[in-house]
Amino acid sequence: MPDTAAAAPRLRHAVDGAGLGAGLTVLFAFTCGALAANLYYAQPLVGLIGDSVGLGPSAESWIVTASQIGYCAGLIALVPLGDVFVSRRVILATMTANVASLLGLALAPGLFALFALTLIVGITSTAAQMLVPLAASMAPPERRGSVVGNVTSGLLGGILLARPLSSFLAEYIGWRGVFGASAAVISMLLVAAFFLLPERRPTATKSYSALIASLGRLFVDQPLLRRRALYHAAMFASFSLFWTGAPLILLAEPYGFSPGGVALFALSGVLGVFAAPVAGQLADRGHSRVGTIGAMLAAIVGFGLALFGETSLAALVAAGILVDLGVQANLVIGQREIFALDENIRSRLNAVYMATFFTGGAIGSALTSPVLHAFGWKGVCVLGLGFPAFALGYFLLGERRPA
Repeated sequence: MPDTAAAAPRLRHAVDGAGLGAGLTVLFAFTCGALAANLYYAQPLVGLIGDSVGLGPSAESWIVTASQIGYCAGLIALVPLGDVFVSRRVILATMTANVASLLGLALAPGLFALFALTLIVGITSTAAQMLVPLAASMAPPERRGSVVGNVTSGLLGGILLARPLSSFLAEYIGWRGVFGASAAVISMLLVAAFFLLPERRPTATKSYSALIASLGRLFVDQPLLRRRALYHAAMFASFSLFWTGAPLILLAEPYGFSPGGVALFALSGVLGVFAAPVAGQLADRGHSRVGTIGAMLAAIVGFGLALFGETSLAALVAAGILVDLGVQANLVIGQREIFALDENIRSRLNAVYMATFFTGGAIGSALTSPVLHAFGWKGVCVLGLGFPAFALGYFLLGERRPA
């Protein structure tokens, strides 16, 4: 998309370390949330979508997996562009493509189109991860964790609200209407971003092939990045397992929930959004190690409670709250740590971090339906508990000193 800064009047903010103003903070947070929500609208609707396109129950969770695979692809192919091109141009162009793909998904005629457009929606929703490093670049070092936490709280709010919102709306406008409504919201945010989004002109000059090739080297050469990415890949796998599987057991007997009932249940996870700013403040004060251990333990305890979820709704609600709190806190602490490595490559650092852990999420969602079908809900819970337990063991072995 061409930059028309000279032709169209807009507020201009220099990326000079002074921090985000209140208005831009709201725009960044809300836009990140709306874009990230695109990956999760389908999570409680996989049964409805599968029935409408002829997809079998054992393969329904692949709808969620397709968006996550697309998101991983976008993180690798698009997000690093922020290190060599004007961030504003890349973000606006990606958001425009996101609107088009959402409209296409709302009109998808069959199974092939559904998966293809779901993949593209995932790819273009990575505009959210272009905004997070831009926000980090505008923050002074001593407040970077808080700033990232504030913006990420919007992103996490979108993720957590997506499930109840889509369940509620689907009762009135169908699953296709959910994606059409998302296209309308992203369109409005695109207009606001056109006038308000600040510029960041990178100093790095690389060819596209060299830029992408550098991602693998970052994973190998930056041990902190590698460890933090793998911790959260395990955590996010457990998150995807829980939130893809829980709606399926709530729709079945003995609960027999309607989509609206699933929406009310999913609201329990919204409490996880409050973990983001608190975790950012803890990291700013030098408590990353304690915060990380607490986050992983929260997810482990959550899945322990989820074992009783087939007969106790209270246990299932408590599990959702704890899993979300742990996963969101670990995300923010990890981002704060990696953004301190090198300010000139933050887009690529974020791309590697997010691509790695979304791969974990894709694995978790892909495993949900077959594990649930073969071993029942308890099998899902045992697997879900194992992921954060692995992350905690890896963390304790890999970082004996405070992070």
